[in-house]
Amino acid sequence: MSKPNILFVLGGPGAGKGTQCAKIVENFGYVHLSAGDLLREERKAPGSQFGELIEHHITNGTIVPVEITCSLLERAMNKSEKNDFLIDGFPRNEDNLSGWNRVMGEKVNLKKVLFFHCSQEVCTERCLARGAAGSGRTDDNEESLRKRFVTYENATMPIIKYYEEKGFVAQIDATKTPEEVYSDVEAVLKSL
Repeated sequence: MSKPNILFVLGGPGAGKGTQCAKIVENFGYVHLSAGDLLREERKAPGSQFGELIEHHITNGTIVPVEITCSLLERAMNKSEKNDFLIDGFPRNEDNLSGWNRVMGEKVNLKKVLFFHCSQEVCTERCLARGAAGSGRTDDNEESLRKRFVTYENATMPIIKYYEEKGFVAQIDATKTPEEVYSDVEAVLKSL
């Protein structure tokens, strides 16, 4: 089997990563792997060796150790019968990046980094609306969001810059409507 093709999907909390990933899955057949969803599932799994540690990081808006996230992503890829993956919300910091490169770098083919760029104000508004609508996410509140944005600015933006310097980043204006954003996403994917 050939190396899996990977698209990293990055952007602030509420930038619309999940919404756009759902459309990519539907129209291009990718498998959507959300690092956050995998961590939340693992946290709830009965007898999980990582559950308590993951809970601590999620509650504090900090980043779960990379070995845990990489093992969950690799497990999900191996379970899948597909070869094209969207990895949403990862890598989020230098440790994630170096860990991914060390553990997975030779095993995958990175095609592109989709960077959904959106102001903190718009993202906050969206997350609070999602929380009010009953998203079930414990981190869709103002206090957790403030922490998540600090982490995003300090830790994730340098990763986006790193991939930008290597020519992998497709920056997409995520302040537009979901349909307009998807039109931009579709153009990027068709160019791959």
